[in-house]
Amino acid sequence: MIVTLTMNPAIDRTIAVDRLAFDDRAYILSSKDSPGGRGINAASVIHSFGGKTLAIIPAGGERGARFEHYMEDRGFPVTTVPIRNDIRLNFTITDRHGLTIKLNELGPRLDRGELSSIEGTVEAQLGSATWLMLCGSLPQGVPADFYAQLIVRARRKNVKTLLDTDGEPLAQGIEAEPTIVTPNQQEAERLLNTVLLTRAHSLAAVKRIESMGAESVVLSLGSRGAIAATKGAMYEAIPPRVDAISPIGAGDALAAALLWAMEKGHDFKEALRWAVAAGTASAKLPGVQFASLDQTREVHEEVELRGVQM
Repeated sequence: MIVTLTMNPAIDRTIAVDRLAFDDRAYILSSKDSPGGRGINAASVIHSFGGKTLAIIPAGGERGARFEHYMEDRGFPVTTVPIRNDIRLNFTITDRHGLTIKLNELGPRLDRGELSSIEGTVEAQLGSATWLMLCGSLPQGVPADFYAQLIVRARRKNVKTLLDTDGEPLAQGIEAEPTIVTPNQQEAERLLNTVLLTRAHSLAAVKRIESMGAESVVLSLGSRGAIAATKGAMYEAIPPRVDAISPIGAGDALAAALLWAMEKGHDFKEALRWAVAAGTASAKLPGVQFASLDQTREVHEEVELRGVQM
């Protein structure tokens, strides 16, 4: 089973407008609320692909109650850790041409008791888990090494870990030696305090991140695919050209499909191909939607995978 932890879940409000232009009005065409967060998105993809998953979330307040209601028809189990404060409300505004603006709240402040409850809930699920996905930002009041501590706990139970976060939690989490880390280009740039302008820059970034402690690295580069390193080998996965409508959530689909494929028995290279296919296929869909297994399979056939000299 793949367990996902979403520390900072949200009500995602997706607003479609006619066009986005600086210093000009836009007209709202539609608005929809849905449960969001990287781990929830990943669990949704894994479940839709036929994988076994469990999502863990802290939730509180009126928004938390709405979140739990929205999750009732998702089809996979969700374990909620009660917290005192309201979860956040995030906004995604997108137009007909695929231009997207994403505005996120910081999230609730958690106290020590709530953190202990979350830790205990995760610990209780490690006995039946093969993977633990640690997903997204940390809300206020959570120490930056929170994910790092969970990586250490998971290793003691022989549970593999995927780390998908940003900033200081990413830096400290990598030092705890997760099984896989999946930064996108912007997250890698912040982690390494550099700009990744060229393919050579990206290759060097993957090597540096691997040297920081991660067993395997998958650097997501959007429409350019991904570069990955594992066990002394490096690979590049190049997707076909597609008309990307909304890239929001494509990275979540990538991480989810990567673990789904590995759970199916595929080796790392083939799992990487599935990962890039899922991210690419999801980017073709409007709003925050995720490609089905059939839609992903169509793209999978066209993903080029090549080895890279380290």
